[in-house]
Amino acid sequence: MPQHSDSRILPYTAAQMYALVADIERYPEFLPWNSAARIRARRPGPVAGSEVIEADLVISFKVFRERFGSRVTLFPAEWRIDTEYLDGPFKYLRSGWSFADLPVNESGIPTCKVEFFVDFEFRNALLGKVIGVVFGEAMSRIVRAFQDRARALYGA
Repeated sequence: MPQHSDSRILPYTAAQMYALVADIERYPEFLPWNSAARIRARRPGPVAGSEVIEADLVISFKVFRERFGSRVTLFPAEWRIDTEYLDGPFKYLRSGWSFADLPVNESGIPTCKVEFFVDFEFRNALLGKVIGVVFGEAMSRIVRAFQDRARALYGA
């Protein structure tokens, strides 16, 4: 049952970081091990202004290639993104992002706090063991990939 959480202060606005993470279709362009992304459906969410996206991601890692479906709920008024598992190689998967604007830094650059968590377990014990060995580094690489993507899109 690997779990990971990360919190970072970044030189971007909450809106910029939210938009980057909410753009699921672009994940294969920059996320390690993500070889494909497909949106199944979009519909209004449970709260006014929210949106629910059902998406498939294909994860390729060494000899493993797995597709999994998830339900992503976007809450733009709260700068929050929640993800829940639909189908694929996991017993369960939950993840979430939150973004909060902070005061402009001493250089006059807007900053925000980005928080991320993920909690999951694979059905396949072998795959779980393989991932378990590199889990911490894998999560760090994923968070860094979002940070690098922000730098590529927004500068700084």
